[in-house]
Amino acid sequence: MALLQTQNLTAHYGDFQALFGVDIELAEAETIAIIGANGAGKTTLMRSIAGVLSNAAQMVTFEGNSIGTNPADEIMAQGIAMVPEGRKLFPSLSVEENLLIGTYGRKTKGHWTLDTVYELFPILRERRASPGTALSGGQQQMVAIGRALMSNPRVLLCDEISLGLAPVVIKDIYKAVPAIKAAGASLIVVEQDIAQAMAVADRVYCMMEGRVTLSGTPDTLSRDDIHNAYFGAGH
Repeated sequence: MALLQTQNLTAHYGDFQALFGVDIELAEAETIAIIGANGAGKTTLMRSIAGVLSNAAQMVTFEGNSIGTNPADEIMAQGIAMVPEGRKLFPSLSVEENLLIGTYGRKTKGHWTLDTVYELFPILRERRASPGTALSGGQQQMVAIGRALMSNPRVLLCDEISLGLAPVVIKDIYKAVPAIKAAGASLIVVEQDIAQAMAVADRVYCMMEGRVTLSGTPDTLSRDDIHNAYFGAGH
């Protein structure tokens, strides 16, 4: 049984339909990547899973339970945490206070504590008293990931965590993925960087205009397959 699944998932913003019958599934201890151009529906998919957008109950299931209508705070309490696009740190709070916010919605004992987050990202221990806004973009991203991990999630949703960061910083951030998996989380990574997505994922879904256009394991998908699924045949 899939740990997390969407079935015929549709999503709207007012009259605009953003998702058309999206089916994905995530197994225990798996990392899947969602790739696609801007406007493909990737962030809408993540927001639907996280409860930011409400759906029909059966469109999203977690551990066999329908959660499509559950609000975001309930979904987080059940064990699904999101690292949102754009990081969304609280500017008036220190690094450590931003991290501690991650524990508010879900009081589950697990691997992740302030100490283990600081082991994962040592620079954050050094900067723990600094305001979140005083950090570099990469360090802010580490805080956003650490904050999500503090809830000891079963599923970690990472929305465009490399966006706007230098390649060397992206490498540092993705180095954390094996430790996150080893501590018991399964991951869904939304990524515009195809090479990065392929390097980290067990399976990949490509989206275009609100639909899944391709899925498979990185070793079975050719560059042409991905190009056509990403941009449409004929581009």
